[in-house]
Amino acid sequence: MTPLEIHVLSDGKPGHENQSYGLAEAIGRLRPVTTSKIHLAGLRGPFSRLKKAFKETKQLPKPRLLVGAGHAVHPALLALSRAHDVPCVLMMKPTLPAALFDLCLVPEHDLGGREPQDHVIPTIGALNRVPPPDGRPRHGGLILLGGPSSSHGWDAAEVEAAICEIVSADKDRPWRVTDSRRSPAGTLDSLTKACPALAAFPHSETGRDWLPQMLAEAAEVWVTEESISMIYEALSSGAKVGLLPVPATKKAGRVARGIERLAEEGFVTRFADWSPSTGLAEAPQVLREADRCAAIVLERLISPSS
Repeated sequence: MTPLEIHVLSDGKPGHENQSYGLAEAIGRLRPVTTSKIHLAGLRGPFSRLKKAFKETKQLPKPRLLVGAGHAVHPALLALSRAHDVPCVLMMKPTLPAALFDLCLVPEHDLGGREPQDHVIPTIGALNRVPPPDGRPRHGGLILLGGPSSSHGWDAAEVEAAICEIVSADKDRPWRVTDSRRSPAGTLDSLTKACPALAAFPHSETGRDWLPQMLAEAAEVWVTEESISMIYEALSSGAKVGLLPVPATKKAGRVARGIERLAEEGFVTRFADWSPSTGLAEAPQVLREADRCAAIVLERLISPSS
């Protein structure tokens, strides 16, 4: 089968790239693909991004599928789709009319309870690059730290106390911790001083493949409660998932509602509901949204003979 040429339009934001490559790599688990990136980061205005997109695409093989996430890529994604007469997939709720795109993969919490249109596929969280569990033994523990956000504040002392209690309860497990761009300065230094058993890996020193690799080795993952993308990445890995407490500033917000639903359905365990004797709950299923959506994209948009 001829490899399916996929062009990923990137605005340079790691979270958006993570979604686009998550879909492309999932398609690659179903059939041969080649993936090229069109760099649109750092450009102001849709016309400069359109010019750059057409310039870059001339140097690449003709695409069979276009994928992108982020408001900045909307016009270029549509223009290239029309120019090459190939389908495009948007990895978010669009600002432009959704009917302009062949498929929109939209997290459920962004739909506001409304019935989706035919070309809008609701997803449980954002797609990601975490590969499916491969059956290998998993022994590690992984702690993922976010930081203050529009929906949550930050209580460093509470987070640190919870982590120290978790690690002390399972000293035989190798524990790793990483931060994120939102984490307050000095968070990892403070944590490793309070809990020397933790091996710290600053996000600035890890590559794009580090987190998927660590998730593949982890038997349990603890994530600060506001880090919705990392929560879904952990749930995609097959690990048991716990939530570290951070104060909510918007209790009725979409992030809080999404987290509450995960807890109610048994996908995650809040720290307040955890104890060393009971441990973390087993999720009712491994969330493999990228693989589910990849099958939908191929079925709806790509001819089986191509």
